[in-house]
Amino acid sequence: MLDPSSSEEESDGIVEEESKEAMAPQAGSRISPSRTSESSGGLAPSSSSRSSARPTSPSPSAASEEKEDLEKMQREEEDRKKKLQLYVFVMRCVAYPFNAKQPTDMARRQQKITKQQLQQTKDRFQAFLNGDTQIVADEAFINAVQSFNEVFLKSDRVAKMVQSGGFSANDFREVFKRHIEKRVRSLPEIDGLSKETVLSSWMAKFDTIYRGDEDPRKAQQRMTASAASELILSKDQLYEMFQNILGIKKFEHQLLYQACQLDNLDEQAAQIRRELDGRLQMADQIARGGKFPKFVSKEMEAMFIEELKSSVNQLMANLESMPVSKGGEFKLQKLKRGHNTSIIDMGQEDENTLSKSDVVLSFTLEVVIMEVVGLKSLAPNRIVYCTMEVEGGEKLQTDQAEASKPTWGTQGDFTTTHPLPGVKVKLFTESTGVLALEDKELGRVVLHPTPNSPKQSELHKMTVTKACPDHDLRIKLAIRMDKPQNMKHCGYLWAFGKNVWKRWKKRFFVLVQVSQYTFAMCSYREKKSEPQELLQLDGYTVDYSDPQPGLDGGRAFFNAVKEGDTVIFASDDEQDRILWVQAMYRATGQSHKPVPPTQVQKLNSKGGASAQMDAPISQFSGLKDADRAQKHGMDEFISANPCSFDHASLFEMVQRLTLDHRLNDTFCCLGWFSPGQVFVLDEYCARNGVRGCHRHLCYLRDLLERAESGAIIDPTLLHYSFAFCASHVHGNRPDGLSTVKVDEKERFEDIKERLRVILENQIVNFRYCFPFGRPEGALKATLSLLERVLMKDIATPVPPEEVKGVIRKCLEQAAQLNYERIKEYATIEENVGRLVTPAKKLEETIRLAELVIEVLQQNQEHHAEAFAWWTDLMVEHAENFLALYAIDMDAALEIQSPESWDSFPLFQLLNDFLRTDYHLCNGKFHKHLQDLYAPLVVRYVDLMESSIAQSIHKGFERESWEPVNNGSGTSEDLFWKLEALQTFIRDLHWPEEEFAKHLESRIQLMSSNMIENCVKRTRMAFESKLTKSSKSTDFRISPTLCTMFNVMVDAKDQSAKLCAMEMGQEKQYHTQIDELIEESVKDMIQFLVAKFVVILESVLAKISRYDEGTLFSSFLSFTVKAASKYVDVPKPGMDVADGYVTFVRHSQDILRDKVNEEVYIERLFDQWYTATMNLLGTWLTERMEQQLHVYQLKILIRITKKKYRDFRLQGVLDSTLNSKMYDTVRNRLTIEEATASVREGGMQGISMKDSDEEDEDDD
Repeated sequence: MLDPSSSEEESDGIVEEESKEAMAPQAGSRISPSRTSESSGGLAPSSSSRSSARPTSPSPSAASEEKEDLEKMQREEEDRKKKLQLYVFVMRCVAYPFNAKQPTDMARRQQKITKQQLQQTKDRFQAFLNGDTQIVADEAFINAVQSFNEVFLKSDRVAKMVQSGGFSANDFREVFKRHIEKRVRSLPEIDGLSKETVLSSWMAKFDTIYRGDEDPRKAQQRMTASAASELILSKDQLYEMFQNILGIKKFEHQLLYQACQLDNLDEQAAQIRRELDGRLQMADQIARGGKFPKFVSKEMEAMFIEELKSSVNQLMANLESMPVSKGGEFKLQKLKRGHNTSIIDMGQEDENTLSKSDVVLSFTLEVVIMEVVGLKSLAPNRIVYCTMEVEGGEKLQTDQAEASKPTWGTQGDFTTTHPLPGVKVKLFTESTGVLALEDKELGRVVLHPTPNSPKQSELHKMTVTKACPDHDLRIKLAIRMDKPQNMKHCGYLWAFGKNVWKRWKKRFFVLVQVSQYTFAMCSYREKKSEPQELLQLDGYTVDYSDPQPGLDGGRAFFNAVKEGDTVIFASDDEQDRILWVQAMYRATGQSHKPVPPTQVQKLNSKGGASAQMDAPISQFSGLKDADRAQKHGMDEFISANPCSFDHASLFEMVQRLTLDHRLNDTFCCLGWFSPGQVFVLDEYCARNGVRGCHRHLCYLRDLLERAESGAIIDPTLLHYSFAFCASHVHGNRPDGLSTVKVDEKERFEDIKERLRVILENQIVNFRYCFPFGRPEGALKATLSLLERVLMKDIATPVPPEEVKGVIRKCLEQAAQLNYERIKEYATIEENVGRLVTPAKKLEETIRLAELVIEVLQQNQEHHAEAFAWWTDLMVEHAENFLALYAIDMDAALEIQSPESWDSFPLFQLLNDFLRTDYHLCNGKFHKHLQDLYAPLVVRYVDLMESSIAQSIHKGFERESWEPVNNGSGTSEDLFWKLEALQTFIRDLHWPEEEFAKHLESRIQLMSSNMIENCVKRTRMAFESKLTKSSKSTDFRISPTLCTMFNVMVDAKDQSAKLCAMEMGQEKQYHTQIDELIEESVKDMIQFLVAKFVVILESVLAKISRYDEGTLFSSFLSFTVKAASKYVDVPKPGMDVADGYVTFVRHSQDILRDKVNEEVYIERLFDQWYTATMNLLGTWLTERMEQQLHVYQLKILIRITKKKYRDFRLQGVLDSTLNSKMYDTVRNRLTIEEATASVREGGMQGISMKDSDEEDEDDD
């Protein structure tokens, strides 16, 4: 029960004073207390001025403004009264629901994201990207967050959705999860780390970024509290919610609450019984008067009356099934619905007659023994104790106490079925005699409590025994007797009737509720559980009455009247009479409300009071609340007959206001009511007979209005209400009603058309109404609802072609709309009045292409699932979308220069996307793109071929053969251009297979021709360079010759890449160029070996002068011998040998260091060694018959030994080194050495034998 606070009492006083000061404009009219301060200033002076003097004529504009203000004030006052009356009906639904309960199976709604929260989220993610947080993340996660931030958080569509209240934190999380799933799947596999682990880790980091510095425990507590408020609301919470919905002030609620006695369940049940009885009477009046609503069929009028009575009977059955004996506070969530559909006929007394055994009462007694007063005769140390019992029950005993302090505070709990039980308490003392068998009783007291008896402790005089000399012995007891739930009132009354209580006598009466519709007045005697007599109150009317002459006893009279019977009652005071009449008024369910005679007198005397009865009434709280309500103008709302109101319009109002309140709360509801709101609306409809079709039609209309104004409404909710209305209009009785009003059918057709327009508009704007696939499943539900709306009736499905045609038309418009939006976003400027450069136009076109691809990718990722049944339509939509882009693309390409190749990135961008899309690959736009770029590609390849050919010709003419990377400058430039061209063609990923093969073949053929040209020019340059070089031992291998070798090596490597056919085809071009390179390298090695042979021949020619038998040989030998007697003559031939050895070693080092191919070096060294060794063998063979000069022998031994060792160090195989020719040369030189050693002078340490000293000397 809600008691008014002191502040409200003060506000009542303030309002009362203001109402005294304000003057009423008309007699009998009432000004609302809440409007008094606003209206009194305008109404009171004008009234006084009219009464005092004639005012000047106001101007027409001032008069019209005054009239408008007055009308506006009147409208506001009428609206306020309507809301107050509506709030009274809602309060009664909340106070005693018997048809509905708060649903617990509704989807829990998440907290919506506000603009401030969106900005805060953006700041948190930007802080993470800036590195201002302590969150450790890898590059892949940072890239994912960067993409999420740019694509989602900064999207205008998301901002608009947040403004509409359609985004929750869970939506943000799900979008990010879907965003990263594809990225995580594309990551390479890592041993020991599953992709599910990576995904969960990324989501945990996302939650950390989203939460920021907020304590997760507080967020969890807030979420838990909000979730609880979403599930179940208490009565007080429901009252407060509808105060906010209807704009009711707190003090107004408290006045209505007290005056309506909402805390009194019996009063609420009685109110329901009266309402149901009124609805039955109204149905009879409609049947008699013939004032039926307009139905689609005349036969429905009789059905309408049956439906009204059936609905009332169902409510009666529900009320009857409510438990009567339930104790404690009424719990909404434990509401028990009845399934008894039988019709309750209150007139069939034979079936409903009660017997005495039907009336069962159960009482709980608490007896507390406090102390005994006046116990003086016993010794202070004597032990005393008390026993207590309820007649017919068990006996209980207190603890022992000393006679000097006989206090206990012991409580005994008893249950009894006697309305007037006997409670017996005895005082004992322990016997001190040896032979005593029982303790001595000192006194006793017998009480007969009732539920109305005082609850506080009282002193009762005890009846003492002869053994107790203390005659003034009293005991302090507290007896509480609780009233059972089915006992509505009790007390002593005088009664007299025709069939019962036939003698005017005072009896103890109990008003018992046997069921929700059955009450009985029962009289009881002491210690009896069954009533002595009873009166079933069905059909009786209770009212106040005047004192009856001849009846002695009783002060305040009232009676219960039924056709043919009258029972007179009387109580001893007025307050007790009022309580009895109120209780019996609730029990009888009568429409007439009894008014105490004293209250009537006060109303008639305008505040005057009866001297005889006013005192007790002023102390009665119920009448005090009624007076307060009357003072504030609330009595008309409380006493109004619910059956006289148009509850259809009232419900329409409360449902509309509830929806506004729901859409403005903190939850992302999408139009769904909260469980508490659903419960109240369900109860209101059932209790006041609001038709289900009317309810859902109003709901649909309100939802459509909100959707048209930009709110996000769940299409599943629209589908549910639409299906209900469609089923009702077409006669399927979703709520058991067979009647269909003309108004309902017309409104349904109107709403159906509005719904179709809105749904088609949402499909056209699917990217903006359902951005990033949010709300989840909404687009799919929209398509399903559209298909339902297009049905002619509920049984015949709409042809698939018709649905497909509607969706196709919507998607065509969507393509146009989406392209216009992204074009605006890309800020493409038309060429109006100023020159736009081709480069700028191409840049804008590429930027637009990126947006086009992004849109198509988002459609595939977020909306393709919804259009799963119409995949071909989505493909058409994408082609239409691309066709619009093709217009701008063609215009941009037309103004490009023929010599410009800057447009190829555009082709690559578009083609890379299209070729990976199963539906768009080689589609209409894709083929148009290929047709547009195929001539450009061919022309580009032609020009590149000509350019490369010219660069080869000019490059080799000016080639200096300086080493550059792996070759020369010209070769590096050639291979780079060929590789770049081939990479460019490969990166095009031309989708049409035949043209792609043609391009590949052409590039390889071109590469082969260019490399062939390069190889030939290099071979010619090598031969020319070698021919011009020296033929003596002064010859050195120049870096240019090595560079030429490296060009061949690089050409071979590049040909493997540039000239090889892929996909398992024959490598024809590669084979041809490889053979050419091998031949050229072979020739170059031969040229170089020939050069080495010529140099060796020159050395041999020098020592040939020492051949035996020649004139020069004899002269030279004589000269040397003569000169050696006077000076130290150097050894002839040693300079020649050293010069040749140095030449060989230098050439080997240069070739080994500068040439990049080991195979070519080894081949060259093999051939070099073999050719020179063959030359030595041939030279010695020619002198087989001659003996070598000692100087010839020394030179040949030195050359042969050094050559052998050097080539062995360079890796020449032993099989090549130890050839037959080498053996021949070695043997000849060994024999010659043996012959020369016996000559004069000897070999001077030079020998064919291996010697470390010789090696050291030579080195």
